Amino acid sequence: MKMVISKKWIEFFRFALVGVVATAIHYGLYYVLQKYINVNIAYTTGYVFSFVCNFYLTSYFTFKVRPSFIKLFGMGGAHIVNYLLHMGLLNLFLLIGISKTLAPIPVFAIAIPVNFLLVRFVFKSKKLQ
Repeated sequence: MKMVISKKWIEFFRFALVGVVATAIHYGLYYVLQKYINVNIAYTTGYVFSFVCNFYLTSYFTFKVRPSFIKLFGMGGAHIVNYLLHMGLLNLFLLIGISKTLAPIPVFAIAIPVNFLLVRFVFKSKKLQ
């Protein structure tokens, strides 16, 4: 019996893999920097570095398309929404007493699925091709 996996599931798996890499970069930079600078600046720095990596991996690996300025701006727009969600949640979790080290974990759990929907729209939209 042959199992057929849909193209959407393969895309989602590749997106998840890219997400793990981008999240590791984001959290790794945050973890190191938050010991020396303000947590919001540390988080933002990690976010920017992971965004650049995420854009190229999402283009080439996840959706198998060439990166373009239109896609960069589209993904940038999606990530502005995502960044605001991240920062709001990070500060909420810090406010309720979650440690600086652990606060990003629930942020990622909430924001990453939202980001998938936004980024998929950008890369799959016929208007942005």
